[in-house]
Amino acid sequence: MNMELTFPDDAGELRARSDRNLSEFERWASIAAGVGLTVYGLTRLKRHGWMPAALGTLLLRRGASAHCNVYEALGLNTSADPADTRAALRGSRGVNVLESVTINRSIEELYRFWRNLENLPQFMRHLESVEKVTDTISHWRARGPAGTIVEWDAEIHNEVPNQVIGWRSLEGADVVSAGSVNFDSAAGGRGTRVTVHLQYSPPGGKVGAAVARLFGRDAETEIREDLRRFKQLIEAGEVPTTAGQPRG
Repeated sequence: MNMELTFPDDAGELRARSDRNLSEFERWASIAAGVGLTVYGLTRLKRHGWMPAALGTLLLRRGASAHCNVYEALGLNTSADPADTRAALRGSRGVNVLESVTINRSIEELYRFWRNLENLPQFMRHLESVEKVTDTISHWRARGPAGTIVEWDAEIHNEVPNQVIGWRSLEGADVVSAGSVNFDSAAGGRGTRVTVHLQYSPPGGKVGAAVARLFGRDAETEIREDLRRFKQLIEAGEVPTTAGQPRG
């Protein structure tokens, strides 16, 4: 009797592991977004539904393989533990956003309101909650793609009262991010200019950011609308809403 011994293809397994360049969260976010887009597109094939269906298929493949060709071309890899935010966002990595708004209030008032991070969900619609852990560390919960909830801890690492608040995510964050908000006197004594600079690695990576942009939910739009609501909240005392009003 001839007995043929077979061994695992260790080289193949090593190749598969070395090809992986997505974190676990990005994998599942891609799969969730892929399923949603594919179903959405297939139900609307007669109305150009092929485009979201095709994008959904690409995201499904991306999530299943844990490999992103765009990341490979750019030399990015998020499969490692994102303990060092600066390394994860170095150079052209991640998505960069810069938005500002002028508000007719003093620097001191705006700085004091923003520094109490638990106030932020009042005008940042994607945020569910911000909980203070220590004076410089907080826990954030936000709505992610396809109805998911993303959570992370962040620390304030750079702060000059009435001038700037700088933060960055901590180890184990679902969303690797860093940013700052600056407070400056507006020209002509017209109040305060509030400038937000955000750099982050979005769920689903840059492909996920591109898909979000296609459906009008990119970071630039989100932050621009957040700042508009912040201005309305501070100047008028509330954020206007159309809920319950007839559509015109």
